[in-house]
Amino acid sequence: MTEPWMSADDIATYLGVTKDTVYTWIAEKGMPAHKIGRLWKFQASEVDDWVRGGSAVGNVRDGAEG
Repeated sequence: MTEPWMSADDIATYLGVTKDTVYTWIAEKGMPAHKIGRLWKFQASEVDDWVRGGSAVGNVRDGAEG
């Protein structure tokens, strides 16, 4: 069985951050995401590997999360 695709809202909830933080991480930190039409989709396993690899470390622009 294949892993389901998650929306930006889903992945934000999964990680405990805001959707704005997710979009910032895509643009500035190379968060693994796939654009399908105008929507961003994610696979939890790819995001988990990215987080474990240390790529999410550091503050986002407003410093509120990260």
